[in-house]
Amino acid sequence: MQGDPPAVARQRVRRALRKAREATSLSQGDIAKKLEWSLSKMQRIEAGEVGVSPTDLRALLDFYGVTDAGEVDRLIADARVSRQQRWLTPPEHRAYLTPALRQLLQFEAEATTIRAYQSVIIPGVMQTSAAAETVLNWSENGISNDERRVRFDVRMQRRRRIVGDEQGPTYLVILDESVIKRQIGGPVIMAEQLEALVDIAQLQNVSIRVLPFEKGALMGLPVPFHVLTLSDDPDDIVAYRESYERDSFVHDPVEARQVRNVFDQLWAECLPEPATIRKIADEAEILRTSTVS
Repeated sequence: MQGDPPAVARQRVRRALRKAREATSLSQGDIAKKLEWSLSKMQRIEAGEVGVSPTDLRALLDFYGVTDAGEVDRLIADARVSRQQRWLTPPEHRAYLTPALRQLLQFEAEATTIRAYQSVIIPGVMQTSAAAETVLNWSENGISNDERRVRFDVRMQRRRRIVGDEQGPTYLVILDESVIKRQIGGPVIMAEQLEALVDIAQLQNVSIRVLPFEKGALMGLPVPFHVLTLSDDPDDIVAYRESYERDSFVHDPVEARQVRNVFDQLWAECLPEPATIRKIADEAEILRTSTVS
C-alpha cells in the first residue's frame, strides 16, 4: 500500500502546527525565539516549503501542549512521510518536471475538488494527444526530446486520472473565451480538441464554463491557476499558479482561499454549462466547415 503522497502529509502537519500555534496566541517569531530557531525555519515549516523532522515536530508539539498520544503518533508518521521526496517519482520526472508540478501531481491524487482557470490554452488535463504534442512543440526554450516525452506522458496520465474517470475528483473549469478561439495545431486538430471538450463536459464529475469576451477584463484576468480542496476542512486547501516563466504553490490557507474567491467571482460571470457546451460545439463546427472546400 503506497499511502499518502509526501506533499499531502506535509500539508496535514503544516495545518496542525499552525492551528496549535495560533491557539497559544504566539507569533512565529515568539516560537522561534523560545526554541532558539531562526524565524525563517518557522516560516518554512508553516508554509509547507520544507518537511519538519520528527525531532523538531516533537519539540513543537511539546511546546504547544499537544499530548494526545494518538494525535502525536499520527503527526510523527505524517512528518516521516512528508520527507520521502522520492515517493514513487521516476528519476526522469525529477529531472524534467518542476518541483511545483511534482507537488501538483501529488495533490491531484488526493483532491476531492479541483477548480481551474485558464486564460491562454486548453488545460493540459483536457488536451487531446495531438493538441498536447503541438503545445509542447511550441516551446522556444529548446527542450530536449526526453523532456518533451516526459511532459507529454505526464499530461496524458493526468488526463486519464482526472477527466478520464468519472470517479475522479470534481473538476470545475473556467475557460476564457479566447481559449476556445485560439487555434492549436490548425483547424483540424483544434476542431478535434473542441469536440473532445464537449465530450468531457458530459462527464458527471466535470463542469466547464466559458468566460465570454463581453464580460471584459474582470479583475485583470489573473494568471492560470488551480485550487485544490483536499477535505471538508476549509483550511485543507492549496493553490497552484502557473505562468510562462514559472509555477508555484500557495500553501497558506488564507491566501489559497483568496484565490478560491477569485475563481468563484469569475465562475459567476461565466456562461452556464449548457450555453458553454453549445458555444464550444459551434466553434468546432465553424472549424470543420472551414476545412471543407
